[in-house]
Amino acid sequence: MNNLTGPATPPRSQAAPLPGSGRPAFGQASAGTLGMKWSALHDAATVVATLAGFVPDGMTEEQRNFPVTMRDAGGWRLATAQQGIDDLAAVLEPGLAALLAAHARGAATADPALSLWEEFLAAQSALLALAPPSPANPAMRMT
Repeated sequence: MNNLTGPATPPRSQAAPLPGSGRPAFGQASAGTLGMKWSALHDAATVVATLAGFVPDGMTEEQRNFPVTMRDAGGWRLATAQQGIDDLAAVLEPGLAALLAAHARGAATADPALSLWEEFLAAQSALLALAPPSPANPAMRMT
C-alpha cells in the first residue's frame, strides 16, 4: 500500500536548479509561465543546436533575466513578449519534432536544424529588444 501522506519532493522554496543547467533559481516573486516557457524554449533550442552539430553557449545574464525584466516592465512590453514567446514556441515545437523524427530514421538533420536555430536566434533577438532601456546606460535611452 502506498503512503500518500508524506511529501514526495522537497517544497519549492527548497528546490534548487540542476547543477550546470544555466537556469536561474526563480523565486516566488518571479515565477510564472513566462519564465517557464522561456526556459523551455532555450532547452528545445539547445537540442536543435545539437542536431545542427554544435553546442551553443549558455544563456547570457540578459537572456536569463528576460522574463523578470518583462514582468517588471509590464504593459505592452509584457503582452508583446508573451505573444512572441508563444509564437516562437509554435514554430520551434513542430520543427523540433520533425527534426527528431528525421534523426530517428537516420536522416541528415544538420542543415534543417541550422535553419531552425537561426530562426530561433532571430526571434530571441527581437524579443530581447523589447526590454526597456537600462537607466544605467543613458546612451541607450530613446528621447
